[in-house]
Amino acid sequence: MGNGTTATTGLDERLEEYRVELTGYCYRMLGSSFEAEDAVQDTLVRAWRSYDKFEGRSSLRSWLYRIATNVCLDMLAAGNKRARPMDLTESTPLARAALSPRPDHTWLEPMPDARVLPPVEDPAEAAVTRDSVRLAFMAALQQLPPKQRAVLILREVLAWRASEVAELLGTSVASVNSALQRARATLAERGDKAVEAAVSDPLDEAQRRLLERYVKAFEGYDMAELTALLHEDAVMTMPPFDLWLTGPSDITGFMTTLGAACAGSRLLPVLANGMPGFAQYKPDPDNGGFTPWAVQVLETSEGRITGFHCFLDTQRWFPLFGLPLHLEGEADQTKEGV
Repeated sequence: MGNGTTATTGLDERLEEYRVELTGYCYRMLGSSFEAEDAVQDTLVRAWRSYDKFEGRSSLRSWLYRIATNVCLDMLAAGNKRARPMDLTESTPLARAALSPRPDHTWLEPMPDARVLPPVEDPAEAAVTRDSVRLAFMAALQQLPPKQRAVLILREVLAWRASEVAELLGTSVASVNSALQRARATLAERGDKAVEAAVSDPLDEAQRRLLERYVKAFEGYDMAELTALLHEDAVMTMPPFDLWLTGPSDITGFMTTLGAACAGSRLLPVLANGMPGFAQYKPDPDNGGFTPWAVQVLETSEGRITGFHCFLDTQRWFPLFGLPLHLEGEADQTKEGV
């Protein structure tokens, strides 16, 4: 009995070592934070239950990826494609802005870096994995048929050999190479400039300064300063609403009209989708302090903010990111100190 328990514990630990990288793979496949975590849990349970059938003809890692791929392909069989607002509608001028929500399963979801990016020593490899979870690249992946998606991720992001991918998918090397060419062509047709946005890791001095100015401008609701930080083609999105805005004038105009309740907010830094981000807390007039409102993911390029993506949903994102569900205000902290 004791030996069996020890063996089971050892297997649990070995499987758990792959959780983060498998979550990253399933997240790229599915575009959903929560579906990815469900898929990985299903993968590990299946592996645990069928481990006695694992004959070691491939590595444990390859075997787990085969299971994870099958789980994801099954989940994608319904044909749902996760998207960003700009993938579904045209940009709306501020004068016609309206907040129309769509179901949760419509949207590409944010993901904390720590859940999908395993530690990597090689800076070049780390940059590839970080780039591959950025929102623009994730949205582009969602346009690919599921098997092409798997091939592209395994070959381009995880650097598997074509023969390894062919074995995993039960197909030929020629078929894998053909799928990869078609996937690359689809991504090239999109020509998504945001895919090319670069962020240093760690942030360089200019990028840190940009984020510091952004926090000061947003918390102070200083629209003149915010305008100076936004690129002329900057985009603002707010899932679950399908509205998206383009340009500093419409973005700041929205923030002072429909979004005016965000004045006085506080921001806490987070790392999401390989990009800098912030948890936004709005003032809580009923209970004092600040209440969760949105997780913001920022895209930056050449010293300006090009993307300002606000994921509104306090019940889901804040626990996922391990964030507090209330912030004390200065008055509350003063009272506690008395």
